[in-house]
Amino acid sequence: MDVNAAVAAVAAIAGVLTGVIAVLAFRWSERDQRRPTRTSLHTDPVLPPGVDTVLSVLRSSAVVLDEADAVVKASSAAYALGLVRGGKLAVEPMLQMARDTRRDGEIRQVELDLPRRGTGRGEALAVSARVAPLGSRLVLLLVEDLTEARRIEAVRRDFVANVSHELKTPVGALSLLSEAVLDASDDQEAVERFAGRMQIEATRLTNLVQELIDLSRVQNDDPLDDAEPVRVDELVAEAIDRCRHAAGTKQITMAAGGTADLHVRGNRGQLAAALGNLVENAVNYSPARTRVGIAVRRVNTTGGDLIEIAVTDQGIGISDKDKERVFERFYRVDPARSRATGGTGLGLAIVKHVVASHGGEVTVWSAEGQGSTFTLRLPESGSAARDRAPRRAAHEDHDDHENRVDQVDRMDRMDRMDHMGHTGRTDRNGQMDLGHVEHGEIADNGRSTPHSPHTSPYRTFPAPEVLP
Repeated sequence: MDVNAAVAAVAAIAGVLTGVIAVLAFRWSERDQRRPTRTSLHTDPVLPPGVDTVLSVLRSSAVVLDEADAVVKASSAAYALGLVRGGKLAVEPMLQMARDTRRDGEIRQVELDLPRRGTGRGEALAVSARVAPLGSRLVLLLVEDLTEARRIEAVRRDFVANVSHELKTPVGALSLLSEAVLDASDDQEAVERFAGRMQIEATRLTNLVQELIDLSRVQNDDPLDDAEPVRVDELVAEAIDRCRHAAGTKQITMAAGGTADLHVRGNRGQLAAALGNLVENAVNYSPARTRVGIAVRRVNTTGGDLIEIAVTDQGIGISDKDKERVFERFYRVDPARSRATGGTGLGLAIVKHVVASHGGEVTVWSAEGQGSTFTLRLPESGSAARDRAPRRAAHEDHDDHENRVDQVDRMDRMDRMDHMGHTGRTDRNGQMDLGHVEHGEIADNGRSTPHSPHTSPYRTFPAPEVLP
């Protein structure tokens, strides 16, 4: 009986202790919930009234630090730049500036180069940091990303330096040649030779000034303000005619083919200049007795139909490192060849700006020793797209350079057959029907395959006779 009484007493004591522990735990939990946490101390109520709203509309990256250097508030841009990591300011020079400002109340500003996160290529972010006291306990850090501004300033400096150099060269040559003419006034042969050189340098100077004017115009004007439907056939014909003499001098055959009666919308003069620059480059950088081809086709995309114009040559090609820079102003793959051909280094820059202002893009494929293909992709004119019934393209994509060269070869063989009396199928004007050239569906006998619904007015243009 005494044992039962003892067990009952122990059980009662244990029950009382359990109840007391439960009550104490409940009270402790309530008090802990009411106690302000570290996170709650660094939320918006700590900031002076209106500061949070102002910081949210600033373009600069903003970080607010408390007296313990903990981040109270940081904008999303500050996280994106990598300024804040793990609730702390991660840039030591900025953190030291904040401490100095907190100590003496002085406003400080400095420009820093920060490593770019995730690139692994040694690139740096140029930033301007400004630190100022915010109330009695907080410090405000504003960081402005200057990377793009620095890049634009570097481009401007390079442009001015390049323009000065390019203008100085022909002007200096003209000055020296004029002195030579004066010194050789009694030698008729020397005068004629120097005068010929002066004409070359004057032409080079004129071309440079004109291309500078063209580049400035395409950069500042919006071609879509006075846009009109432009026939691609006519652009191709103008580009070929522009380069006919230069191609004939080198015995280069120019061939054109593709889908006929396509239209783009834009400024006719700018589009003609862009395509003409590509064809001119193809001729200038191609060896003698080679071919330059221009192929046109329509490409169906989810965003609407695009008109693709590809200019292919069998020239010297472009290295991988140069392909990234060929569209820069005054950049030349081969400076010596550019001087020999009178190139200014602005042609491809003009092409890039014209195509971009028309809502398109320009790309390049090239391999050293094999040639290059420059491709323009422009939105098709809206009126032309509405005039034709919607249909789905069911053909193979032949964007690559080797297929473009094969097309030029086939068109050249057809032209020789035409001149030798192999008629194949001709149109009403007696010209060879190239059919759907951009699909690579031209047979050697000059007839289109049955499923080529379009005929093209293009034909191979043989090199003109070289005048003695």
